[in-house]
Amino acid sequence: MTTVSELPSPLTLLPRAQAGDEHAMNHLLTAITPYVARICRSITHDDGADATQEALLAVYRGLGSLREPAAFYGWVRSVTVREAIRTARRYGAESCCSEVDSQKETNPLDAVYISDVLERLSQAHRQVLTLRAYGLNEEEMAEVLALPVGTVRSRLFRARRRFQEAWQPSAA
Repeated sequence: MTTVSELPSPLTLLPRAQAGDEHAMNHLLTAITPYVARICRSITHDDGADATQEALLAVYRGLGSLREPAAFYGWVRSVTVREAIRTARRYGAESCCSEVDSQKETNPLDAVYISDVLERLSQAHRQVLTLRAYGLNEEEMAEVLALPVGTVRSRLFRARRRFQEAWQPSAA
């Protein structure tokens, strides 16, 4: 049995998968599954498996439309975020966007404090902060959330303010 670490790089599999090679497509999807699942879990929380499946299906269906192989991971992230938001809306996830993946933590307790503060924010504010943490700009967030850019900007401004007001790690 082949493990994910033994698979060829997704960027080497990409042209073959786009050309219709099913074996390459399977390996490509297997290689990106952990990345997709991590994004989906942070956005949908309890419905991460469903969102991951939907995102992988969307990647499979849309792979032929990708023109620039160097943009593969950004395109996968965009597709994944869109599908995760759709899944969260479909299931009415109250805990949508309750976690933010951060690999730059210096204090392990910061993740606990961040999760606690995010849980106290509204769903709309958690969404915009999580999408920003994944590197989306206001225009991309507006597209994913199906909102006007101005609405996204004001939500982001208010979400940051609410987060800063609630963030008091030294008091915890």
